[in-house]
Amino acid sequence: MKLVECIPNFSEGRRPEIVDAITASIQSVEGVQLLDQHSDRDHNRTVITFIGPPTAATEAAYAGISKAAELIDLDSHEGQHPRLGATDVVPFVPIREVTMDECVELARELGQRVAHELGIPVYLYEAAATRPDRVNLADIRRGEYEGLRASIADDSDRAPDFGPKQLGPAGATVIGARKPLIAFNVYLTTDEVEVAVKIAKHVRHSGGGLRYVKALGLLVEGQAQVSMNLTDFTRTPIHRVVEMIRNEASRYGVGVHRSELVGLTPQAALVDAAAWYLQLDELEPEQLIENHLIDATQESFLDRLANGAPTPGGGSAAAQAGATAAALVAMVGRLTVERKKYAEVEDRAHAIVQKADQLRGDLEAAVIEDAQAFEEVIRALRLPKDSDDEKAARGEALERATIQAGEVPLKVAKSSAEVLELAAEISAIGNANALSDAGVAGNLAMAAIQSAGLNVKVNAGGLADQELADRWRAKLHRLEVFTEEKLGEIRQQLRERAEIN
Repeated sequence: MKLVECIPNFSEGRRPEIVDAITASIQSVEGVQLLDQHSDRDHNRTVITFIGPPTAATEAAYAGISKAAELIDLDSHEGQHPRLGATDVVPFVPIREVTMDECVELARELGQRVAHELGIPVYLYEAAATRPDRVNLADIRRGEYEGLRASIADDSDRAPDFGPKQLGPAGATVIGARKPLIAFNVYLTTDEVEVAVKIAKHVRHSGGGLRYVKALGLLVEGQAQVSMNLTDFTRTPIHRVVEMIRNEASRYGVGVHRSELVGLTPQAALVDAAAWYLQLDELEPEQLIENHLIDATQESFLDRLANGAPTPGGGSAAAQAGATAAALVAMVGRLTVERKKYAEVEDRAHAIVQKADQLRGDLEAAVIEDAQAFEEVIRALRLPKDSDDEKAARGEALERATIQAGEVPLKVAKSSAEVLELAAEISAIGNANALSDAGVAGNLAMAAIQSAGLNVKVNAGGLADQELADRWRAKLHRLEVFTEEKLGEIRQQLRERAEIN
């Protein structure tokens, strides 16, 4: 299943009833799972983290924005943290089987809807930014709500990407797409906020400090705080940030009192910090017992396939074969990019990788969809049929379920044909050392198309609507002709480039 993370920041951290209402609006969307909620009275801000399929996550974000606009008035809002709106910022983060480009599209779709339906000016940032000067959130938020209110109508540089050139009490909202970041704060052993401000300036990248660090100095709970966003912990790890703050603080005769996380963090970030402080230079993931527990509790797809239940079955297996083929295409593509020998085809190889990753996500989702579709057929078959009305209702339910049970494998066949086309292309331009992998991808894609086609044909035979069944068969025939052609191209490349007979 495709999963995207969304982390909206709301300008309210002092009234629990308001925060609860916003949270409830987000949780009301089916398919969304709330992961974390963090409120801070001094910042007067709440950060909510949730995940879900892309459509559900976007709908939940809109629900939260709409509720916040109803309940939060920026004209009476005060807090330590910079803000532009009732919903200040809404980032989408790719988690599983979702590309950054897809998250950018989600951000833009949500931005247009918020502007059109709620009348809130929207700015796009990070990967979704439409202008270089709007990539950085701090640049958009400069002057905060009050400054934007005074300039939005007359200053063309402050014109929103979507929505009106005027602010209501809900302010403006910044929506975007980005990589995972860590919201991380360090409290100092002083109440002199000027010390935190100076340290933040030295630590953040824009002040000549560490790359991938954004920092502010604030007064929170009576203590000076260095409030940070770490935008790439793999490049600038947490421990390096903490040690730089510790060194800078010592210049002012203060130390580090404690630190805190706002929201969630990747486990790897904390493992890296622990390994550094403990000098565990050779720590391996296999040495962490939790990793073994996770592996032990996950039943494999093959186990589920073999357990004797009717689902998952052949249709799911076909989708899995297509997904595996897509993964191999992406692998060959990644072995091609950033190789000097293949510099001329790097851009195309990169595009193939992105498309293959998208198709893999679609096909993995179809593994579940196929099983669910067949379960609907089983439920329809079990409906009573004693009376004429019951027979009619059962027949209608069975027809609907059969249509879905045929549409899913037809979609699998089509997606697998696209994978096969990518396999043919990457076999022609990709890394010669991985040509056999491209060949395996082609064969698996072919198997997926043929196997999914069997399911389509079986379901077509059970349809009352034979016109639809004939359209299915015609589409399958076109795919089969296409398949033979593309598989022939792959075999030709293997003969010519890898000398495989």
